[in-house]
Amino acid sequence: MPRGSYKPEVVVDTDNLTEEEWLDYRREGIGGSDVSVIFGVSHFRTGRELYYDKLGIRPVKDEEDSTWIQKKMGHLLEDLVAEIFSKKTGLEVFQIKKMFSHPKYPFMRADVDYFVNLPNGKKAILECKTTNYQNRDAWDGEKYPYQYELQVRHYMAVMNIDVTYIACLWGNNENDFTYRKVLRDYDFEDQIIETEENFWEEYIVKEVEPPFVEKPDMALKCLASYIGGADKSAARMDMPNKYLKAIEKYIALKELKQRADAESAKLEEEIKRTYLPIVEEMGARCEAEAKSSTERFLISYKPRKSVKIKRENLDKLKENHPDIYDEYVTESESRTFNVKELKVS
Repeated sequence: MPRGSYKPEVVVDTDNLTEEEWLDYRREGIGGSDVSVIFGVSHFRTGRELYYDKLGIRPVKDEEDSTWIQKKMGHLLEDLVAEIFSKKTGLEVFQIKKMFSHPKYPFMRADVDYFVNLPNGKKAILECKTTNYQNRDAWDGEKYPYQYELQVRHYMAVMNIDVTYIACLWGNNENDFTYRKVLRDYDFEDQIIETEENFWEEYIVKEVEPPFVEKPDMALKCLASYIGGADKSAARMDMPNKYLKAIEKYIALKELKQRADAESAKLEEEIKRTYLPIVEEMGARCEAEAKSSTERFLISYKPRKSVKIKRENLDKLKENHPDIYDEYVTESESRTFNVKELKVS
């Protein structure tokens, strides 16, 4: 299909859809926020979780979404972000409450926050974002997060639009706001389309689980959600020989880490020996200052209190006051991986 000669197709009018109906339509394709997951750069989701979601496979153990407030706030503040953008740029913004798809790659879906009327009569896309104050550095200078770039380039491909604005608010006044202009890059767009098509055709269509490419902690959390709790009654399994090299590497790395930990423990002891006389001099004071004609240091030795409940007392609380236990105690399960070399008989 020649570039610049197509129009997106309407999948559904989203104005009156319930959230579950909207999610069902999303599962039929790849949306803008899915692209960072497919590229392995999402902070929140693995490609395996995306695969399971598209196939309607629910986790065995639902983990509480720790980012739900962030997502809710982002959705609620979209209108405000769009309003600030319009005020600062003088450009008219508007919504089209429809889900679109690419005419050649129908699995590519787009739910666009806002559109912008440009002075030249053309339209641009406006993607509205919010973040907290600590993340404002990601927007320094002309920077913006890579996962958002992937998202809006996906939208530009679906909608056949050449300009996108990404606007972000991180405070409670319009000075805590910025926006970036992103121009269409056909070479990058081709790479995105190829990657999405491969994920869709090779994994979703063929129902083949994608490999983990994310950080191990994210992958292990995903596995814990879909495997569920440990089954202590299950018989010991015979591990296939193809994992022997991984086991040998694990043992070698553990030995290397043990040596590094031992060295670290020695350094930690030496560090404490260094500041021992300083602590003695400070006594009960929490802060001190040391200075010379060319140097100045603030020293702190502040208390940190912790509260611990003995296991036996926790068991008594659960037995005698289950209502209080359920209200204030959260139980979770974690598993520890280990390899012990056995004698060959």
